[in-house]
Amino acid sequence: MKKTALFSVLLTMVLQPATSWADEITVMAGNLPPMFLDGGGGREAELITAALEKCGHTVKFNIQPFTRHWESFKNGQGDAVATVPMGMPIDGTATGVYIHYQNGVSFLTDSGASYDGLPDLSGKKVIGFKGAESIIPGLADHTGSFADYREVTDQITQSRSLFGGRVDAIIGDGMLFAEYNQQLRGQSDLRFDPNQSVSFKAVFDSSPYTMAFRDAKIAADFDRCFKELETDGTVKAINTKWVDKYRDSLGSSYLGY
Repeated sequence: MKKTALFSVLLTMVLQPATSWADEITVMAGNLPPMFLDGGGGREAELITAALEKCGHTVKFNIQPFTRHWESFKNGQGDAVATVPMGMPIDGTATGVYIHYQNGVSFLTDSGASYDGLPDLSGKKVIGFKGAESIIPGLADHTGSFADYREVTDQITQSRSLFGGRVDAIIGDGMLFAEYNQQLRGQSDLRFDPNQSVSFKAVFDSSPYTMAFRDAKIAADFDRCFKELETDGTVKAINTKWVDKYRDSLGSSYLGY
């Protein structure tokens, strides 16, 4: 190869955007359907996969109980970890925000309730997800006015309690709650009607989440490629597709989609 041709090839390699390549990146993820589903599907899984594949990486998800996946990453498992609250201390290099969850109030449509804000839950029986009081700003200031307030780890218990008439409202992410409702509709021998119409009101600010990668170069890849997907409309398309799946209960209240 002539010197001028060799120089041209080397110059082209230097000027190309720096990208870290990996055969497969294992992402530690929480068991939060429909954000993550078995087989690598789900709203959040699709966003992560789209960004990493655009940068030439392949992805494998290791799904564990939510919060345990953070501890597993801290203990050396995986190459990255998903659904990390902004500012939470964790190993590796944090990315920018790539997803928002939308907590709010879910309730039976036929109850005639409105629930435009937390004060409207005064005197009502309410269930929240485990840790809701410490995670959702302002919630702890109002739970004392509720007729009853409990937090549960198994979120399908929330659906059973609402459809069974044991509580008036559920506090949590509207999409997660809608997914568990759909799961109940596939079960038989229930003592309640799981097809009752549910409404959702986003009475809280949305919650932003980041990822963390052990390799800073791959974290930079993710941020760069995710921004490209935002620009070309892919991110919005994925989010809208998943909201549409639960539109009957989410309405237009979930992140504005």
